[in-house]
Amino acid sequence: MTSPLSKLGLGSAQFALEQASLRGRPPQAEVRDILDIAARTGLACFDVAGWSPQVESVLGDIMPRPNPFKVSISTVRPDRGPDFVEAEVHASLRRLGVDHVDAILVPSATDLFGPHGLALWDRLKALKDQGVTRKIGVSVFASDDPLGVARRFRPDIIQAPASLLDQRLLIDGTLAALTGIGIEVHLRSIFLSGLLFLPADRAPNHLKEAASRISRARRLIAEGRSDPLQAALGFALSRPEAAAVLVGVTTAAELNAVIAAASSPPPDLDWDDMAIDDPVALDPRAWAAA
Repeated sequence: MTSPLSKLGLGSAQFALEQASLRGRPPQAEVRDILDIAARTGLACFDVAGWSPQVESVLGDIMPRPNPFKVSISTVRPDRGPDFVEAEVHASLRRLGVDHVDAILVPSATDLFGPHGLALWDRLKALKDQGVTRKIGVSVFASDDPLGVARRFRPDIIQAPASLLDQRLLIDGTLAALTGIGIEVHLRSIFLSGLLFLPADRAPNHLKEAASRISRARRLIAEGRSDPLQAALGFALSRPEAAAVLVGVTTAAELNAVIAAASSPPPDLDWDDMAIDDPVALDPRAWAAA
Protein backbone atom coordinates (compact mmCIF):
# COMPACT_ATOMS: atom_id res chain seq x y z
CA MET A 1 0.00 0.00 0.00
CA THR A 2 1.33 3.46 -0.91
CA SER A 3 2.30 5.61 2.06
CA PRO A 4 0.27 8.82 2.45
CA LEU A 5 3.58 10.67 2.77
CA SER A 6 4.29 9.87 -0.88
CA LYS A 7 1.67 12.50 -1.78
CA LEU A 8 2.73 15.08 0.74
CA GLY A 9 4.58 18.11 -0.62
CA LEU A 10 5.93 21.32 0.84
CA GLY A 11 4.90 24.84 -0.09
CA SER A 12 7.15 27.77 0.76
CA ALA A 13 4.48 30.45 1.08
CA GLN A 14 4.50 30.39 4.90
CA PHE A 15 8.26 30.58 5.32
CA ALA A 16 9.24 33.57 7.46
CA LEU A 17 12.35 34.40 5.44
CA GLU A 18 11.57 38.11 5.28
CA GLN A 19 11.39 38.45 9.07
CA ALA A 20 14.38 39.51 11.15
CA SER A 21 13.94 36.53 13.47
CA LEU A 22 11.48 33.75 14.20
CA ARG A 23 10.98 32.90 17.86
CA GLY A 24 14.52 34.02 18.56
CA ARG A 25 16.11 32.10 15.69
CA PRO A 26 17.37 33.35 12.34
CA PRO A 27 14.64 32.48 9.84
CA GLN A 28 17.22 30.91 7.51
CA ALA A 29 18.11 28.38 10.22
CA GLU A 30 14.46 27.48 10.73
CA VAL A 31 13.84 27.01 7.01
CA ARG A 32 17.03 24.96 6.67
CA ASP A 33 15.68 22.63 9.38
CA ILE A 34 12.32 22.45 7.59
CA LEU A 35 13.96 21.49 4.31
CA ASP A 36 16.23 18.93 6.01
CA ILE A 37 13.22 17.27 7.66
CA ALA A 38 11.31 17.27 4.37
CA ALA A 39 14.26 15.68 2.58
CA ARG A 40 14.79 12.99 5.25
CA THR A 41 11.10 12.16 5.28
CA GLY A 42 10.96 11.81 1.52
CA LEU A 43 8.60 14.67 0.73
CA ALA A 44 8.96 14.90 -3.02
CA CYS A 45 7.36 18.18 -4.14
CA PHE A 46 8.72 21.58 -3.12
CA ASP A 47 6.71 24.50 -4.44
CA VAL A 48 8.74 27.71 -4.58
CA ALA A 49 6.32 30.41 -5.63
CA GLY A 50 5.98 34.15 -5.44
CA TRP A 51 9.19 35.02 -3.63
CA SER A 52 11.50 37.95 -4.30
CA PRO A 53 14.85 37.28 -6.00
CA GLN A 54 16.59 37.83 -2.68
CA VAL A 55 14.56 35.12 -0.96
CA GLU A 56 15.04 32.72 -3.86
CA SER A 57 18.80 33.16 -3.43
CA VAL A 58 18.49 32.36 0.27
CA LEU A 59 16.49 29.23 -0.53
CA GLY A 60 19.14 28.22 -3.03
CA ASP A 61 21.84 28.61 -0.38
CA ILE A 62 20.06 26.49 2.25
CA MET A 63 18.47 23.82 0.09
CA PRO A 64 19.89 20.32 0.75
CA ARG A 65 22.48 19.11 -1.79
CA PRO A 66 22.16 17.17 -3.92
CA ASN A 67 18.68 18.61 -4.36
CA PRO A 68 16.20 15.88 -3.32
CA PHE A 69 13.03 17.69 -4.35
CA LYS A 70 10.84 18.01 -7.40
CA VAL A 71 10.95 21.79 -7.45
CA SER A 72 8.20 23.89 -8.98
CA ILE A 73 8.41 27.61 -9.61
CA SER A 74 5.96 30.19 -10.90
CA THR A 75 6.26 32.68 -13.70
CA VAL A 76 6.20 36.42 -13.33
CA ARG A 77 3.26 38.24 -14.86
CA PRO A 78 3.43 38.22 -18.66
CA ASP A 79 2.84 41.96 -19.18
CA ARG A 80 6.45 42.56 -20.27
CA GLY A 81 6.36 39.79 -22.85
CA PRO A 82 7.56 36.19 -23.15
CA ASP A 83 11.26 37.10 -23.41
CA PHE A 84 11.12 38.71 -19.98
CA VAL A 85 9.23 35.71 -18.57
CA GLU A 86 11.85 33.33 -19.92
CA ALA A 87 14.71 35.46 -18.59
CA GLU A 88 13.14 35.44 -15.13
CA VAL A 89 12.68 31.66 -15.26
CA HIS A 90 16.39 31.19 -15.96
CA ALA A 91 17.25 33.73 -13.24
CA SER A 92 15.12 31.78 -10.73
CA LEU A 93 16.93 28.56 -11.61
CA ARG A 94 20.31 30.23 -11.06
CA ARG A 95 19.23 31.66 -7.73
CA LEU A 96 17.90 28.29 -6.58
CA GLY A 97 21.02 26.51 -7.77
CA VAL A 98 19.23 24.03 -10.04
CA ASP A 99 19.66 23.22 -13.73
CA HIS A 100 16.00 22.48 -14.32
CA VAL A 101 12.74 22.19 -12.42
CA ASP A 102 9.96 19.66 -12.31
CA ALA A 103 7.26 22.24 -13.08
CA ILE A 104 6.72 25.85 -14.04
CA LEU A 105 3.31 27.18 -13.05
CA VAL A 106 1.43 30.23 -14.23
CA PRO A 107 0.31 31.74 -10.90
CA SER A 108 -3.14 32.84 -12.10
CA ALA A 109 -5.56 31.67 -14.77
CA THR A 110 -6.24 35.37 -15.39
CA ASP A 111 -2.75 35.66 -16.88
CA LEU A 112 -3.54 32.99 -19.47
CA PHE A 113 -6.68 34.77 -20.64
CA GLY A 114 -5.05 38.20 -20.78
CA PRO A 115 -3.59 39.80 -23.91
CA HIS A 116 -0.21 38.09 -23.37
CA GLY A 117 -1.58 34.71 -22.31
CA LEU A 118 -1.06 32.75 -25.51
CA ALA A 119 2.49 34.05 -25.96
CA LEU A 120 3.24 33.13 -22.34
CA TRP A 121 1.90 29.60 -22.79
CA ASP A 122 3.75 29.07 -26.07
CA ARG A 123 7.00 30.14 -24.40
CA LEU A 124 6.43 27.73 -21.51
CA LYS A 125 5.85 24.91 -23.98
CA ALA A 126 9.14 25.82 -25.65
CA LEU A 127 10.94 25.75 -22.28
CA LYS A 128 9.49 22.30 -21.67
CA ASP A 129 10.72 21.13 -25.07
CA GLN A 130 14.18 22.46 -24.18
CA GLY A 131 14.28 20.45 -20.94
CA VAL A 132 14.17 23.46 -18.64
CA THR A 133 11.10 21.89 -17.01
CA ARG A 134 9.39 18.53 -17.15
CA LYS A 135 5.89 19.95 -16.80
CA ILE A 136 3.97 23.18 -17.16
CA GLY A 137 0.79 24.11 -15.38
CA VAL A 138 -1.41 26.74 -13.84
CA SER A 139 -2.63 27.61 -10.36
CA VAL A 140 -6.38 28.21 -10.21
CA PHE A 141 -9.18 29.21 -7.89
CA ALA A 142 -12.49 27.39 -7.83
CA SER A 143 -14.15 30.36 -9.53
CA ASP A 144 -11.74 30.17 -12.50
CA ASP A 145 -13.55 27.28 -14.25
CA PRO A 146 -10.53 24.97 -13.87
CA LEU A 147 -11.93 22.39 -16.29
CA GLY A 148 -12.42 25.06 -18.93
CA VAL A 149 -8.83 26.23 -18.39
CA ALA A 150 -7.61 22.65 -18.71
CA ARG A 151 -9.54 21.99 -21.91
CA ARG A 152 -8.28 25.21 -23.46
CA PHE A 153 -4.58 24.93 -22.57
CA ARG A 154 -4.00 21.25 -21.73
CA PRO A 155 -1.54 21.85 -18.87
CA ASP A 156 0.36 18.96 -17.32
CA ILE A 157 -0.52 20.17 -13.81
CA ILE A 158 -3.32 22.12 -12.22
CA GLN A 159 -2.80 23.39 -8.69
CA ALA A 160 -6.19 23.92 -7.05
CA PRO A 161 -7.67 24.62 -3.61
CA ALA A 162 -9.53 21.85 -1.82
CA SER A 163 -9.97 21.05 1.83
CA LEU A 164 -12.22 19.49 4.40
CA LEU A 165 -14.15 22.76 4.50
CA ASP A 166 -13.85 23.72 0.83
CA GLN A 167 -15.06 20.74 -1.19
CA ARG A 168 -16.51 22.65 -4.15
CA LEU A 169 -14.24 21.21 -6.83
CA LEU A 170 -14.81 17.72 -5.48
CA ILE A 171 -18.57 17.98 -5.14
CA ASP A 172 -19.05 19.29 -8.68
CA GLY A 173 -16.73 16.64 -10.13
CA THR A 174 -14.13 19.09 -11.46
CA LEU A 175 -11.09 17.39 -9.95
CA ALA A 176 -12.24 13.94 -11.08
CA ALA A 177 -12.78 15.31 -14.59
CA LEU A 178 -9.29 16.82 -14.61
CA THR A 179 -7.66 13.53 -13.71
CA GLY A 180 -9.90 11.84 -16.25
CA ILE A 181 -8.28 13.82 -19.06
CA GLY A 182 -4.79 13.07 -17.80
CA ILE A 183 -4.01 16.21 -15.81
CA GLU A 184 -2.01 15.96 -12.60
CA VAL A 185 -3.87 17.63 -9.73
CA HIS A 186 -1.97 19.23 -6.85
CA LEU A 187 -4.11 20.32 -3.91
CA ARG A 188 -3.24 23.49 -2.02
CA SER A 189 -4.95 25.51 0.75
CA ILE A 190 -5.86 22.29 2.53
CA PHE A 191 -6.03 24.17 5.85
CA LEU A 192 -8.03 27.04 4.27
CA SER A 193 -5.78 29.68 5.87
CA GLY A 194 -6.16 28.00 9.26
CA LEU A 195 -9.94 28.36 9.54
CA LEU A 196 -10.38 24.81 10.78
CA PHE A 197 -8.06 25.57 13.71
CA LEU A 198 -9.82 28.81 14.66
CA PRO A 199 -12.21 28.72 17.65
CA ALA A 200 -15.61 30.29 16.88
CA ASP A 201 -15.15 33.05 19.45
CA ARG A 202 -11.97 34.20 17.66
CA ALA A 203 -13.43 34.33 14.17
CA PRO A 204 -13.17 37.80 12.58
CA ASN A 205 -16.38 39.61 11.81
CA HIS A 206 -16.43 38.77 8.11
CA LEU A 207 -16.35 35.05 8.95
CA LYS A 208 -19.13 35.06 11.55
CA GLU A 209 -21.58 33.57 9.04
CA ALA A 210 -19.38 30.50 8.62
CA ALA A 211 -18.30 30.23 12.26
CA SER A 212 -21.14 27.94 13.32
CA ARG A 213 -20.47 25.52 10.46
CA ILE A 214 -16.75 25.49 11.24
CA SER A 215 -17.52 24.88 14.93
CA ARG A 216 -19.77 22.00 13.91
CA ALA A 217 -16.96 20.48 11.84
CA ARG A 218 -14.60 20.78 14.80
CA ARG A 219 -17.16 19.08 17.05
CA LEU A 220 -17.62 16.20 14.59
CA ILE A 221 -13.85 15.77 14.39
CA ALA A 222 -13.57 15.67 18.19
CA GLU A 223 -16.44 13.17 18.43
CA GLY A 224 -14.57 11.03 15.93
CA ARG A 225 -11.57 11.01 18.31
CA SER A 226 -9.43 12.99 15.94
CA ASP A 227 -8.07 16.52 15.74
CA PRO A 228 -8.30 19.21 13.04
CA LEU A 229 -4.77 18.67 11.73
CA GLN A 230 -5.17 14.92 11.34
CA ALA A 231 -8.63 15.34 9.82
CA ALA A 232 -7.53 17.97 7.30
CA LEU A 233 -4.56 15.88 6.19
CA GLY A 234 -6.50 12.62 6.20
CA PHE A 235 -9.16 14.15 3.97
CA ALA A 236 -6.74 15.62 1.44
CA LEU A 237 -4.31 12.70 1.30
CA SER A 238 -7.12 10.18 0.85
CA ARG A 239 -8.48 11.94 -2.23
CA PRO A 240 -7.85 9.73 -5.27
CA GLU A 241 -7.86 12.84 -7.49
CA ALA A 242 -4.78 14.30 -5.77
CA ALA A 243 -1.32 13.46 -7.10
CA ALA A 244 0.21 15.81 -4.51
CA VAL A 245 -0.98 17.65 -1.41
CA LEU A 246 0.94 20.82 -0.55
CA VAL A 247 1.24 22.07 3.02
CA GLY A 248 2.71 25.30 4.32
CA VAL A 249 4.53 25.55 7.65
CA THR A 250 6.49 28.25 9.44
CA THR A 251 8.61 26.08 11.74
CA ALA A 252 10.30 22.71 11.84
CA ALA A 253 8.05 21.75 14.77
CA GLU A 254 4.99 22.40 12.62
CA LEU A 255 6.35 20.20 9.85
CA ASN A 256 7.07 17.40 12.33
CA ALA A 257 3.47 17.66 13.54
CA VAL A 258 2.19 17.52 9.95
CA ILE A 259 4.29 14.45 9.18
CA ALA A 260 3.13 12.67 12.34
CA ALA A 261 -0.51 13.43 11.57
CA ALA A 262 -0.15 12.43 7.91
CA SER A 263 1.49 9.14 8.90
CA SER A 264 -1.53 8.13 10.99
CA PRO A 265 -4.47 6.26 9.45
CA PRO A 266 -7.11 8.76 8.28
CA PRO A 267 -9.91 9.18 10.83
CA ASP A 268 -13.26 7.55 10.15
CA LEU A 269 -15.33 10.70 9.64
CA ASP A 270 -18.22 11.75 7.45
CA TRP A 271 -16.23 14.09 5.21
CA ASP A 272 -19.29 15.23 3.26
CA ASP A 273 -20.91 16.57 6.42
CA MET A 274 -18.10 19.05 7.05
CA ALA A 275 -18.15 21.08 3.83
CA ILE A 276 -19.20 24.72 4.10
CA ASP A 277 -20.65 26.91 1.37
CA ASP A 278 -20.01 30.42 2.67
CA PRO A 279 -18.54 32.32 -0.33
CA VAL A 280 -16.54 34.76 1.81
CA ALA A 281 -14.98 32.08 3.98
CA LEU A 282 -14.06 30.00 0.94
CA ASP A 283 -12.35 32.82 -0.94
CA PRO A 284 -9.42 34.38 0.98
CA ARG A 285 -9.19 36.98 -1.82
CA ALA A 286 -12.45 38.42 -0.47
CA TRP A 287 -11.16 38.70 3.10
CA ALA A 288 -9.16 41.85 2.48
CA ALA A 289 -12.26 43.58 1.16
CA ALA A 290 -14.45 42.41 4.03
